[in-house]
Amino acid sequence: MAFSTARQLTAEERVQKCVVDIMNKDRYIALSGLLVMGTREVREDMPTAATNGRDEYYGRTFVEGLTDPELRYIVIHENYHKLYRHLHTWKHLHDKDPICANMACDYVINLQISDDNRDGFAVMPVDRDTGKPIGLMDTRFRYMDAEQVFSTLYKEQGQKQGQGQGQGSMDEHDWDGAAQMSEQEVVELAEQIDVAIRQGVLAAGKMGSGGNRAIEALLQPEIDWREVLREFITTTCVGSDYSTYARPNRRYMSSGIYMPSGISEQVEELVIAIDTSGSIGQPELTRFLSEIEGVISNVHPRAVRLLYWDTEVCADEVYGEGHNDMASLTTATKPAGGGGTDISCVPEYMQDKQIKPQAVIVFTDGYLGSNWGTWSSPVLWCIIGNKSATPTNGTTLHVKL
Repeated sequence: MAFSTARQLTAEERVQKCVVDIMNKDRYIALSGLLVMGTREVREDMPTAATNGRDEYYGRTFVEGLTDPELRYIVIHENYHKLYRHLHTWKHLHDKDPICANMACDYVINLQISDDNRDGFAVMPVDRDTGKPIGLMDTRFRYMDAEQVFSTLYKEQGQKQGQGQGQGSMDEHDWDGAAQMSEQEVVELAEQIDVAIRQGVLAAGKMGSGGNRAIEALLQPEIDWREVLREFITTTCVGSDYSTYARPNRRYMSSGIYMPSGISEQVEELVIAIDTSGSIGQPELTRFLSEIEGVISNVHPRAVRLLYWDTEVCADEVYGEGHNDMASLTTATKPAGGGGTDISCVPEYMQDKQIKPQAVIVFTDGYLGSNWGTWSSPVLWCIIGNKSATPTNGTTLHVKL
């Protein structure tokens, strides 16, 4: 009489098996370095799964109830949180609304995983009682980043008064664990992730893998426009509305004196000059308006003046105190233009109308020839789709379309 020696794998063994499966999959070879980074632990008290951006945690009961393709999905999901550094990059969103921040990150990741796994290698877990997926999925968020998704969700939450906005999450996000990392640890983690991605992409190339465009795109030297914007606003719109010891004044630190820094609670007026010349199509204009939402949510200006321009200023709209509702900007605005291109019309218009903002942000495709205008206010150039554009003044930021 023969007896089977096969035994059921433990939760720890199943998680590790899925990690190996993922590393051996062509499309995820580039993820290999990240998959061996940090610790991976199965916990009794974990409802689902979680990461702090470096380490991963999986609930034992949760793991035992998943099929292999579902568990692969979860493992990839946690590692994509690590890959995109969600728990550090988007901390300011979590501070504003934890539920919307969690949902935004998950929407971005789940769309990517599902799009990449139409062969069934990894599938979103389903509720065993209802048969419905337990994760968040919405195709309207395709090609958006977490902050763009957050902006949409935050508006909808206000409209629905927050009802039902926390449903559909299939994992936890260990923001507290991420916050406990020192500044040095965060810097080192970012460097480790970058090295892991580069080594993974190199390995994938040597093995003839088809690669993973999303992972390879992270190697491109793209600058996060939000960080540039924050630095630009900090240096050009500095104020002293209140003081805080949370951000020490660097001027005194070298002398061993711990003093608070002055923080401007609110930026006054910003001018946002939008190129509406003939070379600007609807995709560019849509992206401009989307990024403007990000500007407003990041720096909270008291007023925003939109100037649409081609060879002249074709429309002048003001939003904020005493003017149009700031929240309605992207839906109420009426772009105008469509002619040639001459940026000098904007500073000339501002001088003629005595418009004196704290800063000017210009959205353009950068096809302006050699004329970049003469400005009396600090200027941030947000250039879309034209990396060869080199403004002769101000700060330049290339935004990927």
